[in-house]
Amino acid sequence: MSGIPVDWEFFEHLRSPPAIVAFVIIFVAILYAALQDTPHDPFKSLLSLLSPKFNTEITSLRIYPIKSCRGIPVTSRKLLKTGLFLDRNWMFVDAATNKFITIRQHSKMTLIDTALSDDQLHISIRGTGTQISILAPPPLEWLQENCVLCSDVEIWGDKTDAWMYPADLTKPFGALLGAEIRLVYKAASQPRLCDANGSPELLGRMQNHHFADMMSVLVGSEASLAELNRRLAAGGHDELTIERFRPNIIVRGGEPWSEDRWKRLRIYTPGVRTFDQSLKLDCPARCLRCQVPNVNPETGVKHDAQPWKTLCEYRRIDLGFKGKPVFGMLCVPANEGVIEVGMRLEVVETTGKHHYTVAHFKDL
Repeated sequence: MSGIPVDWEFFEHLRSPPAIVAFVIIFVAILYAALQDTPHDPFKSLLSLLSPKFNTEITSLRIYPIKSCRGIPVTSRKLLKTGLFLDRNWMFVDAATNKFITIRQHSKMTLIDTALSDDQLHISIRGTGTQISILAPPPLEWLQENCVLCSDVEIWGDKTDAWMYPADLTKPFGALLGAEIRLVYKAASQPRLCDANGSPELLGRMQNHHFADMMSVLVGSEASLAELNRRLAAGGHDELTIERFRPNIIVRGGEPWSEDRWKRLRIYTPGVRTFDQSLKLDCPARCLRCQVPNVNPETGVKHDAQPWKTLCEYRRIDLGFKGKPVFGMLCVPANEGVIEVGMRLEVVETTGKHHYTVAHFKDL
């Protein structure tokens, strides 16, 4: 009885250096998937391992307790479904209409500094001796005794509940802006839903936040900022810091503008957290920019063109709103936990279907 023919040449190929390298890479990918306890198949793990995006690292965290005022860098923060703890929990409103005000109308708002210590939020005007301190967060009992609950505070055309602080508290800040204003704190009695692609209709779930424009968290990329700065410098303009774009999470790594395609992210400490224990962010939309980045946060002076003009030359990429350029990704947390500078950010899933105010998250 003759034996089964054996293709010895095939086995010789398996012993070649390229084949050995391929086996090693696949083995490492499988080992990585097992150690991280991810739901990926080995081939997706292999792609993640080899991709530059895998090396993305959180280099900075920022919160902005009062909407449109100066932010605070932090090294560690609790990430809640509503965003980073104490981020945009307060805002200033017009005293006559209870309508929110921002840097868009009052560029000098960037001269209003904020700082935290223990359970206090300190609010001051840069270059002056003006400073007030309030409880952060304020207990409900204190709010009931010292503030007024208003049901008609307006932000982006929607009315929501907020606790209004006494008028005397905000007089110095109104004088800075040349307007009658009041300070309000987001009330828990009426949750404020995320908007645009973060709305229940498009996101597919109810997601609350405080006084951020559309969604809870904004992620910005150092690589994308560096690419923009190269263009600005080539045009004879000053380079910018990431603060101009007011992100919450700043990351290093990956190619410039690779964030345009993000759909799902996870944040973890290598070797410490498995996939199920890591923080997870969904990315329903790109961040379409107004001219707020034109305002220098150090001086409160708005440039008449930059960086808006340069961004418009090549970053009006979202079919949902071609009139505005894109910088950063709008995200909503899928779970809660502590986030820290130095943690890794992994791109779990990407998409080429982002479409502002139109795309359903499940279809991305």
